[in-house]
Amino acid sequence: MSILENSEQHYSLKRVDKETINIKVFSNDILLAVLGEFNKNARELENLTKTKIYFRGNSITVKGEKENILKVSSAIKFLISKYIKTNIIENQDIRQSVKKNDYSDRKDNIHNLDQLIKTPKKSVIARSKKQSEYIKALKENDITIALGPAGTGKSFLAVSVAITMLMEKKVERVILSRPAVEAGEKLGFLPGDMKEKVDPYLRPLYDALYDLFGYEKINKKIESGEIEIAPLAFMRGRTLKNSFAILDEAQNATTTQIKMFLTRIGENSKLVVNGDPSQVDLINKSQSGLVQTKKILSKIKEIKIIEFDHKDVVRHPLVTKIIQAFKKKFDDKN
Repeated sequence: MSILENSEQHYSLKRVDKETINIKVFSNDILLAVLGEFNKNARELENLTKTKIYFRGNSITVKGEKENILKVSSAIKFLISKYIKTNIIENQDIRQSVKKNDYSDRKDNIHNLDQLIKTPKKSVIARSKKQSEYIKALKENDITIALGPAGTGKSFLAVSVAITMLMEKKVERVILSRPAVEAGEKLGFLPGDMKEKVDPYLRPLYDALYDLFGYEKINKKIESGEIEIAPLAFMRGRTLKNSFAILDEAQNATTTQIKMFLTRIGENSKLVVNGDPSQVDLINKSQSGLVQTKKILSKIKEIKIIEFDHKDVVRHPLVTKIIQAFKKKFDDKN
């Protein structure tokens, strides 16, 4: 049974007239979760869709222009399904439930919930159709390459799938790697031992790990060697067996370095290459190998390539506007 079919047991929807829809929710817990504390979710939906939302007993009535009330209806269905699946509705779910309607078929609202990642601290869901495709690719393909702007969830989702597979004993080790390239600094100029030298470059990966699985649990896995966090240079000469390895910020790696990373793949292993071609930190930006690697490997059917764009950004809504503004500026120059 699909999530959509399962969620439909919990509500009924009736079109009253062209400008009114009534949704009856059969569970008080679900209703309260959808409306939010002090009805803040309902108020935000009103602001986002220019509608009026009323509730009495277990009924939600939405009034407004036809297209807008359909948006709210789809958003509420999504929120009900999200609560049934994860037992929580987060602040960003409200914005995302409406945003999906702007860019894709409304059925994608529910479809995205099919790619659920359960971690000890939270359940992670796809927040766009492309994210859903990406999670599916991470689970099903031995090599996945993802390109796209900041805030599209490339690193966060890859780490989520990797550590979940480790916890489920589907792999024995997770390796998280990045090129040690930041504003032209060299590792030798930084104080401390090797771990202290590379940690600043890899901090975003630590943040994702702690957010999903907790500080103590992750540190134990790092101490035992089940999770390894290392700069890309440390991958040379290795063969990765029973491993899930992620190369993050791959726009700062050359084509040769990415080739080196991908050819480390061994038995029962998965490799992921992520990056944003618009944020190259190499002194010679033409040396970035991410886009070139995509072109070279695009015809190998066993390798899945996912390309995100500004519509898939799941951070603050201003991130999308910033990305579009910079893209327009540079497109105009060209």
